[in-house]
Amino acid sequence: MRSVHFFRILLALALASLFSFAHAAANNRYCPDLLAVKDAPEPTHRGEFTFSPYTHHWSQNPDHKQVVLVAIDEQLPGDRLCGVSVFSNSFGQPSVYVYAGRQFNNLLGVPQLFAKVTGGLLYGYVAPYENKVPLNYHGFSPAIIPALGYKLTQHDSVQLKFLGTAALMFSYGRQF
Repeated sequence: MRSVHFFRILLALALASLFSFAHAAANNRYCPDLLAVKDAPEPTHRGEFTFSPYTHHWSQNPDHKQVVLVAIDEQLPGDRLCGVSVFSNSFGQPSVYVYAGRQFNNLLGVPQLFAKVTGGLLYGYVAPYENKVPLNYHGFSPAIIPALGYKLTQHDSVQLKFLGTAALMFSYGRQF
């Protein structure tokens, strides 16, 4: 019950961050300036909200639970980004991923196709599932997540996130 309360607090913080990002002045940044590329043009949008209702696991495990994720990214000059995601992991544990990354647009000459790669710190895989992610120390572990996306409109996209050898996450992104 305590973990459910913790998850609700994290979800509320993520939604508050979305509201704050969407209404902040364009020159106010939440991400560290060192992530942005100097002299690169400003991004065309302030940030992105991502929602994932479904994750496909490569192996069947009776302990697997439905994974639901919400994330908020801030876009930076040079196609850089940073953000936070809050989710229930594959074993129903509340989890958080804090990350920085880069987006590669116009992939293979297709304007709608893009790739993203993020790296950061993951928290949430605790006993008895602490061995389900590599390099886990008291619930904290590093993570690198590549993704492939397709822009449906100027603001909407669908994305596939590759979760190592464990799963494939399907998500929707809305730029603002």
